[in-house]
Amino acid sequence: MWVTRDNLYSVDRLLAQPDPAASLRIRMLGKDEARLLLRYEVSEQNRYYGEIWEIAQVVLGALFFFFLLFGTTEGKVSLALGLVLLVLILLQRFLLAPELKALGKLLDFGPVSLLHGERARYRVVNAAYAGVELGKWIIQLALAGLLIGRRRPRSGNAGK
Repeated sequence: MWVTRDNLYSVDRLLAQPDPAASLRIRMLGKDEARLLLRYEVSEQNRYYGEIWEIAQVVLGALFFFFLLFGTTEGKVSLALGLVLLVLILLQRFLLAPELKALGKLLDFGPVSLLHGERARYRVVNAAYAGVELGKWIIQLALAGLLIGRRRPRSGNAGK
């Protein structure tokens, strides 16, 4: 989320103090058109980074769940939290992210006056995505607390 936001702000930073070679081209294109084109490029990069991160989360989430299931003696609560985490990751990847991507592409060059409904829908889907992200953080913290906080008996040979 930090990279996405910073990338979007980089367009305004670049336009505020452009390189002299770029200045001429920006003037030819017009500052508003240059901003629109640069924001489109940044949005495409952000969508690509988001997709790569989501794929990584699916792989890591599945590996973690199957590790809990087959590689540990964790109880039902830990397994359930791991499964809920994986389901949330899959929900983001295959339901929310494609909708955000499609709406984002529609809004990139669309006129503000004609796309009011789509902008509102984008905000709702984006808020849902952020809510799922927050839920994942809460589950991860709870799961970490369970896994770290559990006292395990030491073997009789630990002191030797």
